[in-house]
Amino acid sequence: MTTRNGFTEADVPDQSGKCFIVTGANTGIGFEASRVLAARGARVLLACRDRAKAEAAMARIRQGSPGANLAFLPLDQADLASVRAAAEQAAGEPRIDALVNNAGVMTPPLTRTKQGFELQFGVNHLGCFALSALLLPKLAETRGARVVVTSSIAHRRAEIDWDDLDADKGYDRFPRYAASKLANALFFFELDRRLRASGSPVTAVGCHPGVAATDLGRHMGALQMLLPVARLFFNSAAMGAWPALQAAAGTVTPGGYYGPIGFRGIRGASGEASRTARARNPQFAERLWDVSVAKTGIDPGLPPVR
Repeated sequence: MTTRNGFTEADVPDQSGKCFIVTGANTGIGFEASRVLAARGARVLLACRDRAKAEAAMARIRQGSPGANLAFLPLDQADLASVRAAAEQAAGEPRIDALVNNAGVMTPPLTRTKQGFELQFGVNHLGCFALSALLLPKLAETRGARVVVTSSIAHRRAEIDWDDLDADKGYDRFPRYAASKLANALFFFELDRRLRASGSPVTAVGCHPGVAATDLGRHMGALQMLLPVARLFFNSAAMGAWPALQAAAGTVTPGGYYGPIGFRGIRGASGEASRTARARNPQFAERLWDVSVAKTGIDPGLPPVR
């Protein structure tokens, strides 16, 4: 349930018997979401690149929840082969109730994924698209299962450069980050439309953390010096996880979008969040879907909505 003051981790109900995959779970928002879900009795697969960091995160969670049911799921969203392997391993679970797509990168220098995509678009969107698509058949085995996609308030000022998705012509890291978050918003919008039209039991929802003081901004250079001050005004990582927790385990509307309801959507408890008209544009969403299938070679098998 959600109180009139918004959704917090205190509102997460018992999750015994359920299983969640949380990507990027060894730190920040992913860690905090995993911690809360495990404390509520869920089995949580921490999908991370680094085994040692994932095991350290699991040890930290078990300090507060000694009986936590946790497992490491190797996942590098910068490599589609790793995404395929992770989906294959996860499909061996008895059930999956939600895939929480949290992993991402923010404003790095120009870098490319294993397949040659610009890193932010490749990890934040294409890796998320591929993992979600590959796990849809497994998720569909559990009625009420969810795909959660993490966007950002940065999507509000974003445009996608359709003619240069791989940054071959130029690279400005901040607009590229915003574009990847707009892609996230368009993806869950289109995924929801197609799931509902096909009669799938799976629900797609989106979320954003507001502005949270995490290490996601480690590439932001001198701006990192402001983090100690930012922590006084912005969400902590634990607070930033509340929208993801609402999207994954709270009462939601199919295709809904959840984020902080405090000042300008920056901080506070979670509730319904706003998106730009561009993030709900069916033509853009369908175009992105087709581009994503072409680039990843992975087709979710959901026909377009006409």
